[in-house]
Amino acid sequence: MITVVGTGTGAPVPLDAVAGAELVVGGRRHLDAVRLPEAAERVVLGPLAPALDTVAEYVEKGRPVVVLASGDPGFFGIVRALAERFGSDVLDVRPGVSSVATAFARTGLTWDDAVVVSAHGRELRTAVNVCRAHPKVAVLTGPGAGPAELGAALARTAGGRVLVVASALGDPAQERVERVSPAEAASRDWGTAVSVVLCLDEARALGPVRTLAGAAVPAAGWALDEGDFAHRDSMITKFEVRALALARLGPRPGDLVWDVGSGSGSVAVECARLGAAVSAVEKAADGVGRIRANAGAHGVDVHVVHGVAPEALSGLDDPDAVFVGGGGRELTGIVAECAQRARRAVVVALAALDRVPEVRSALTGAGFDCDGVLLQSSRLAPLPGDVTRLAATNPVFLLWGVRSPVLREGVAQ
Repeated sequence: MITVVGTGTGAPVPLDAVAGAELVVGGRRHLDAVRLPEAAERVVLGPLAPALDTVAEYVEKGRPVVVLASGDPGFFGIVRALAERFGSDVLDVRPGVSSVATAFARTGLTWDDAVVVSAHGRELRTAVNVCRAHPKVAVLTGPGAGPAELGAALARTAGGRVLVVASALGDPAQERVERVSPAEAASRDWGTAVSVVLCLDEARALGPVRTLAGAAVPAAGWALDEGDFAHRDSMITKFEVRALALARLGPRPGDLVWDVGSGSGSVAVECARLGAAVSAVEKAADGVGRIRANAGAHGVDVHVVHGVAPEALSGLDDPDAVFVGGGGRELTGIVAECAQRARRAVVVALAALDRVPEVRSALTGAGFDCDGVLLQSSRLAPLPGDVTRLAATNPVFLLWGVRSPVLREGVAQ
């Protein structure tokens, strides 16, 4: 039997949990904080594989093992690795209070509506994009993915967030909970005692009463009607086009999507409603205002960049997917730049037949598998006499490029 005990956030380890253990595995601070049986072998956790091999030797002989872990070991913890190696039936898990629950308790906030993302041993960019997109996020930190790195990434596009940095939770002598801006977090050396950072949009930190925990569920429906957005002279991506574009973009939590030539921001807003972080690039000053107004009306965050592509793209983090709207002589260069930097997909909407071959070449030249359709729909429209006709919409070419899995592995992570 392997007894897995959560510790490190204030609650003492029950003596009966370690009594009789012949092998005790844990971090050095956990081992030092507990009175262990004199005869027990001790393994300080470093690389996980050798520790699991040692555990296996004891389990095969039926000798009792105790694993000490931080907080709740079943929450982004060692229980997964142990269950995969030895099976859940040999585990006796005794959870402590997770660092996430403790951090929110210290701030006096509920966390049923929080999104929790781990950056421990994982890509920091996923945590950054979740923080950009959601108003209440807990980030489990790790080496190279702590408050400084998180703050530096957020300062560029979400500088209004507040970071709550929790250090040495549960240690009466060393515990600290500090509220800082992303820029302030980026400028400091936080040491190794930080295990969780809360990222808050304080204006929305106290959300509505929930019945479903986790990220807010998007409002029903997608490919919203054009009337749901403020726009100028019908200059908006029509919902039929938007529906297919969203399907090819595949926006999801943890992604970053660019909407280049955003116009009204309809694509940007819809991607944000599906949980992605979004940067919308628009050259017209009145368009920038409309994008922000539409994002606010739909309750989502969109990072708006006032500038001309492709130059305006240089300061943005590399995206997972890109939507390019509009046209003009610069279109091919914009698509080429987006294709060089996109990790997964580029979708282009265009009205001019003449631009199709060059856009397609830009996508295939960057290593994308390219496909496309001509979308032409007719909508029901009333006529006098209580009858209905079909009103044709303008035809639109939709081209998309998808990076092949082999090439995707070579894109900078």
